[in-house]
Amino acid sequence: MKAYVFPGQGAQFTGMGKDLYESSAKAKALFDQADEILGFKLTKIMFEGTADEQKQTKVTQPAIFLHSVAVALANDTFQPDMVAGHSLGEFSALVANKTLSFEDALRLVSKRATAMQHACEINPSTMAAILGLDDKVVEDICASIDDVVVAANYNCPGQLVISGTIKGIEIACEKMKAAGAKRALPLQVGGAFHSPLMEPARAELAAAIESTTFAQPICAVYQNVNALPSTDIATIKKNLIAQLTAPVRWTQSVQNMVKDGGKTFIECGPGKVLQGLVKKISPESEVASL
Repeated sequence: MKAYVFPGQGAQFTGMGKDLYESSAKAKALFDQADEILGFKLTKIMFEGTADEQKQTKVTQPAIFLHSVAVALANDTFQPDMVAGHSLGEFSALVANKTLSFEDALRLVSKRATAMQHACEINPSTMAAILGLDDKVVEDICASIDDVVVAANYNCPGQLVISGTIKGIEIACEKMKAAGAKRALPLQVGGAFHSPLMEPARAELAAAIESTTFAQPICAVYQNVNALPSTDIATIKKNLIAQLTAPVRWTQSVQNMVKDGGKTFIECGPGKVLQGLVKKISPESEVASL
């Protein structure tokens, strides 16, 4: 079975999507439509913008979403048996399995980006990558800290990203190193994504999700919140809302997709980050990109 997977924030690069725009009429139509919906020239920033311009959350999230969806929908062989997306990528996955229309998903992604930016301004916070420790050790250290610090991204065995207050993350990194972590690396991000500090964004996005039409999907989406497959619209909505303050269970999602028959994992979008994670989670699985 073919599992199509979609990356999240951080995979962007200058020139992203330009070749696709110039070579595919289907992709070009989606890119032009995105500029119109958003009310600014996202494509110009994607093709020509500086790294700093592309790092802005209001740009990064729609840009990665647009590129990922265009790669998938412009490919005539695209026919998923199962889908999943890492964080932001879950919105791309929901377009891929026809739960959301492209237009509605783009509006939600734009709303998500601005809501997260607002939450970051309310609660200055950050994230850090912890390498070389068991998940349980990382979870226990997070729980021992008085400030908000939580496990945020279960990326693959031995790689867990934590999220929290700036002070909390500093304390956590020292404790992780003392516990034997190979690396405890603060990330260049503007906030504590997938933590309770994103509650203002979750509340803001919830209203938009509830008022958006969701259709019956053509295949299951394995959602970040619980790593389980779903085709039930009410469940998909509930999990999508919870995603902003809950961890991304990517390791568990890939394991469940393999258990359910996923053999080939095809990454749609910029970069090859998810292919690398899949190989670490399930070395026997085949990986590819569109």
